[in-house]
Amino acid sequence: MRQPSRRAYIFLLTFHVSLFTSCSIQKQISKSATSLVLKDSSLTTAQVGISIFEPATNKYWYNYNGSHYFVPASNTKIPTCYAAMKYLGDSVTGILTTENDSALFFLPAADPTLLHPDFKEQAVISFLQHVNKKIYTTDAKWESTPLGSGWSWNDYNEPYMAERSPMPVYGNIIKWIRDSSSNDEPVLIYSIPEINWKVDFTPNPENNFYVKRRVSENAYLVAAGPRKFKVQDVPFVTNGIMATLELLPDTIHKTVNLLSLKEFQTFFNKTTDLKKVKTQPTDSLFKLMMHHSDNFFAEQTLLMVSNELLGVMNDERIIDTLLKTDFKDLPQKPRWADGSGLSRYNLFSPQDFVSIFGKMKNEFGMDRIKLIFPTGNEGTLTNYYKAESGYLFAKTGTLSGVVCLSGFLYTKKNKLLIFSILVNNHNSSASAVRKAVEKFIEGVRGNY
Repeated sequence: MRQPSRRAYIFLLTFHVSLFTSCSIQKQISKSATSLVLKDSSLTTAQVGISIFEPATNKYWYNYNGSHYFVPASNTKIPTCYAAMKYLGDSVTGILTTENDSALFFLPAADPTLLHPDFKEQAVISFLQHVNKKIYTTDAKWESTPLGSGWSWNDYNEPYMAERSPMPVYGNIIKWIRDSSSNDEPVLIYSIPEINWKVDFTPNPENNFYVKRRVSENAYLVAAGPRKFKVQDVPFVTNGIMATLELLPDTIHKTVNLLSLKEFQTFFNKTTDLKKVKTQPTDSLFKLMMHHSDNFFAEQTLLMVSNELLGVMNDERIIDTLLKTDFKDLPQKPRWADGSGLSRYNLFSPQDFVSIFGKMKNEFGMDRIKLIFPTGNEGTLTNYYKAESGYLFAKTGTLSGVVCLSGFLYTKKNKLLIFSILVNNHNSSASAVRKAVEKFIEGVRGNY
């Protein structure tokens, strides 16, 4: 009988060592996950999914319910960010314009940065201010709703649930300010921007200053309260593009007239000759979206992708398109409902997020990812993962009963890992769950 060659012996030995090492890592991580996460007092009644993947070897180090579906909260912003990084280029399109001898026409493009306080440069405003013709626009490309599928309607007054619209202004938020330097001076209450909408004032000597908007209209109840200074952000009702057309003239000092799509095409039928007015570097928008977990930016970003690929702003259609194209090979087909994760209709698996991050790494590179995603003690990771600053780049997700964290981790031995930890139905504090997950991640980084 022919004896195995020396090369064969070496191959077999290497194979068995690799297999033993892989099994050993899996057992060690399993033991750590059980003690630090699964048996933590804040998580004993929760559903937990954990996936840890090493791209260099194309192998999972650990899977616990990795193929199961979970409500991902703001981890939903991960596929939104991927689509935006791929399709929106290096700068945001503010509007698309064309003109004839007597008028200028523009199409909104869902850009969330118009007159937003986080963006000082306002190219669209400057452009419109210098137009010496009548200005017309249309909202005919708008095919979405102001609130997403499955959003909690009773949160309508909260700043994290600003309405979606074809041409947002001021982040679709009214900033209310109560100001008084002393108890002897009259209370000054004002809004940014200034509005002509219905406002009722009521004394409130026992409670703090607050502003409450009516559910379906721009009518506000303002209670003064005892505080000398307080700020409250309240979403306004967009009514498609109508609120923007009311608020914009104060800044550009001219009226924008609304046309139907048919009227728009009658005025100017060469719709292929549209010029783009660019506003912000896209990565500056994506960074704010991921660092602050900004729901409004995420929703508008997905609509911008829709406008770019489909020619209309329709969140359902773009989600369906992306699931059939870029995300058709995900391990488990997600149920994807919105761009931000506000909806509990969203269902993704930990392996889905590992796969999407793998696409990000391969298509865009880690240098770009590191610029967009927060690291330890930054953004929504502030006060967490301080020791992992510069080694962990991840996205958090939080809803009532939901805590999630997915991203990249460089270990002490400089191995790059992709991980996703999704926790649903916990009945503890979110901070307690985050600390348990943090201990587990610190152990993975330190031991491998």
